[in-house]
Amino acid sequence: MPQTTLHDRAGKEIGIVELSDALFAAPVNEAVLHQVVNAQLAGRRTGTHDTKTRGQVRGGGAKPYRQKGTGRARQGSRTAPHYRGGGAVFGPHPRSYVQRLPQKMRRLALRGALTAKLDDQAIRVVDAFGLEAPRTRDFVGILDALAAKGRVLVVAPAVDERLRLSARNLPTVEVILADSLNVVDLLRADVVLIEQPALARMDEVYGDRVASAPPAAAEEVPA
Repeated sequence: MPQTTLHDRAGKEIGIVELSDALFAAPVNEAVLHQVVNAQLAGRRTGTHDTKTRGQVRGGGAKPYRQKGTGRARQGSRTAPHYRGGGAVFGPHPRSYVQRLPQKMRRLALRGALTAKLDDQAIRVVDAFGLEAPRTRDFVGILDALAAKGRVLVVAPAVDERLRLSARNLPTVEVILADSLNVVDLLRADVVLIEQPALARMDEVYGDRVASAPPAAAEEVPA
């Protein structure tokens, strides 16, 4: 079972915490990670882009000039694509970029991302932040004590307004709930800072939850 050091908010080592095998000792499949990252980034696109076709451009009621006698090619409308201000050819239109992936593939990628971060020693576990009030200065002091530099992903067990308000002014810090993890934010972070109670919630949501089948009832042998 993988282990890591448990720190307090002052950065002192206060013990060892055991991590879930399902989440932090999983196979790292780079191909699945790549596919899930592409799907997640595609799903974040709004897809509201739009262009006008020649039938939607205003104007074009009369021919630009007469059919014959000018020496130029015949034209039917100024809304044609080759005219300035004309309609677009094969332009983008509103669409959805969502790519549906099996849940097993998404779970495999998430577990692989957590395992890769642990192997890179980018996982920090803190017993509790203990913020008495929403104050960014206090939270920055905790990050400095835990040597959390660069892009920091803070994993909280539940909604904590004091934590959220303390971190919202830090552009390189993102707070996420333990049941809302995603591969893109994990791979983008330089340090993943996990509050200890969040580990149980992560294991509950993303761990192996295969229920064992009840034992079969013994058949009665007729006398």
